[in-house]
Amino acid sequence: MYAIIRSGGRQYRAEVGKTIDVEKLPYQENESFVIDDVLLIGDDDKTVIGQPCVEGAKVKATVVSQFKGKKVVVFRYRQRTNYRRKTGHRQQYTRLHVDEITVG
Repeated sequence: MYAIIRSGGRQYRAEVGKTIDVEKLPYQENESFVIDDVLLIGDDDKTVIGQPCVEGAKVKATVVSQFKGKKVVVFRYRQRTNYRRKTGHRQQYTRLHVDEITVG
């Protein structure tokens, strides 16, 4: 069984026992919480599509860690004007372990 969840404006595929990396969430490590924003529930023989969310569906997840992604270098350049700016950005992520998917 799997579920498509929405977190931080993006959609992720969640399966029981797997880990997913989502945009940073305000939870501490080893803290469990429930995601109610479930867009689709899929099984081997049956699929339930929400409009926009599946009624009563929940995904229980536990925070494994908070971490930063790879650095993205931003380089601005204007020719013939001696203008160069080099900056970077590291996005913060939360790694979640999916504990269970319930359809109510």
